[in-house]
Amino acid sequence: MIRLCLLLAASVVLVGQPRQFERGRDYDVQHYRIELRLDEKTHSFQGRTTITLQPLKDAFTRCELDAESFTVVGVDDDQGPLHFEQQPGKLAVSLRRPHSYRETLSFTVAYEAQHVNVDPEKYGMQKGYDLGLSFKDATPEHPAVINTLSFPEGARHWFPSNDQPNDKATAEIIATVRDDFQVISNGRLVGTTRSGRTRTFHWSQEKPHSTYLFVLVAGPYVRVADSGGPLPVNYWVYPNDEQAATRSFGHTREIIQFFEREYGVPFPWAKYDQVTIPGIGGGAESTSATVVADGTIHNEKADKDYPSHWLVAHEAAHQWWGDLVTMRGWSETWINESFATYGEYLYSKHSLGEDEGALNLALKRKRYLEEAHAKYQRPIVSHQWAMPNQNFDRHTYEKGAAVLHMLRWTMGDRDFQRAITHFLKQHSFQPVDTHDLLIAIRESTGQVLDSFFEQWLYQAGHPVFEVRWDWLEAEQAVQLTVVQKQTPLFETPVDIGITTDSGKRVERVLIAKRERQVFRIASGSKPRLVRFDEGNHLLMELEFPKERDELEFQLVHDDAMGRMWAAAQLKGRGAEGALQRSAVQDPFWAVRREAVQALVADAAFFTDRATDPRPEVRAAAIRKLAAFHDCAYLAGRFRAEDSYAVQAEALRAIGGCGDRTQIPLLREAAAMPSPAHVLKRAAESALAALEGR
Repeated sequence: MIRLCLLLAASVVLVGQPRQFERGRDYDVQHYRIELRLDEKTHSFQGRTTITLQPLKDAFTRCELDAESFTVVGVDDDQGPLHFEQQPGKLAVSLRRPHSYRETLSFTVAYEAQHVNVDPEKYGMQKGYDLGLSFKDATPEHPAVINTLSFPEGARHWFPSNDQPNDKATAEIIATVRDDFQVISNGRLVGTTRSGRTRTFHWSQEKPHSTYLFVLVAGPYVRVADSGGPLPVNYWVYPNDEQAATRSFGHTREIIQFFEREYGVPFPWAKYDQVTIPGIGGGAESTSATVVADGTIHNEKADKDYPSHWLVAHEAAHQWWGDLVTMRGWSETWINESFATYGEYLYSKHSLGEDEGALNLALKRKRYLEEAHAKYQRPIVSHQWAMPNQNFDRHTYEKGAAVLHMLRWTMGDRDFQRAITHFLKQHSFQPVDTHDLLIAIRESTGQVLDSFFEQWLYQAGHPVFEVRWDWLEAEQAVQLTVVQKQTPLFETPVDIGITTDSGKRVERVLIAKRERQVFRIASGSKPRLVRFDEGNHLLMELEFPKERDELEFQLVHDDAMGRMWAAAQLKGRGAEGALQRSAVQDPFWAVRREAVQALVADAAFFTDRATDPRPEVRAAAIRKLAAFHDCAYLAGRFRAEDSYAVQAEALRAIGGCGDRTQIPLLREAAAMPSPAHVLKRAAESALAALEGR
């Protein structure tokens, strides 16, 4: 386990937020046929969307749709024009006659728009996020591109719809663009036709999905096909990025096959595309056609520091979690994002090994705890929010992933997998909520986990444990004392690892009280090491003071997370020899890095560690070397490095040296291309430090 600081819990920030629930509806959309003519020169589009629906009540005479940013010019059915009213955010269509319950009916909305600029902050999105349909002119970084972003409520900005996740429908998207553009969308490509200087693409999504998953991307894309199996898998990139596409996305098919085994459900869609677009970070998991930031494309050097396999895994997991089964309302976002974030961990463990998987999960816990202390604590499933995007935070992503890991540990691997397979099959192509998952667990395994869900999903916070152990010689037993310090109470099992010279045994105890609990665990001899949460299962904060000799033993003999924790705990404890051995010899790079960070040593030692095979360890050593103000050495390391992250660390260290002769180097570095401008930002920070002296 990584070192966690025991801090006062942040207060729960829910007061004043309105209570939100799933929006009701009086009709069920069956199909959208969206026809668009796109003009990248005038940043305009003309649309015709035919909506086929079934009323959910008798005497249905008026249909209200979400519609923003475009102007409706007419509505008609097969008998002629219909009366309509367009108000801010809404389109109301008066039907020709009353329609009965589940009677199928259709009408077509014609509309147009030009120079649409949706204010993302209105929807709780970051400034610069182009919600809806946007036209991006060519720049030195990317060609001219047209793309949609339908999450969370962006579909209503490019076609009239019931823009809620609980109404799934099939769809066709028929887009006309200039003849040298490609169009990528959901489902399968039915065909293309040319007419003069334009080309029309007809895409068909033949299984129902929610409107926020609808996507259209157009531009001069190059398709890089992965031909490793029957499922069509493609990477759509800018022409200049064709050679780098496989480096960035080449694990996609393997990831899909891994999730098919893990979830017990075949990939549910006709194909899987990944399309790079400008103006976003990360990705958006549109059904069968994920859009990802164009910064995902990277060179060989960047692959050491900024690999994309985690993002590919996250978005691929969404094809089951979010797309196949979809949260019924925005309060249930964890069904999408917690499972996708947990998918990152699962694939990391599968592809890189146990230690990397454990570190991945530990970092997710850490990111949640940072938000819990710095901002707020809330239930993962909460009905108190103002805008949908407020649900997409570290509670939904990282805490939810950690809770899923605990759920798996609680249930056991086989029962957990049986339950999620049953859930996915039972609710395929349907909206779902947390209660549906509870029922699926009960139906498939017989386990009743209402109390687990109550405390980890419907209750805010996490346990904060204060632990110590004593050796009872006369009783040949370990006495473990546990105090739970936070409010509210969490009841949880925990595995206690007892390591003696004869080996290790694990005893499970139940933490069920806030006040002091004492457990006695028999042991044939005094332990060399006592671990609280053997196996690293719990989301918690832990204060567990130990003697130096136990920590030094743990630094060598525990699992990777325990060794990292021991290294951090040994900082300032006079254990420099043990830490130096760990920094050099530990087989896992993250332990070596933690040992370097905990050390007080001379420049020669850190100079040696600055040649470690892993860039993360080298970066930690460079941070330590900054204190020795050897600017010539740091400049040399910058020149010699093959890692952007270590180069950036060297630049920041140069900024603290006080040597103004390094200013030309820093200016040169500021002009160098790098992922997310990491060198530019580090060089500018160093320049500010030097020029301010």
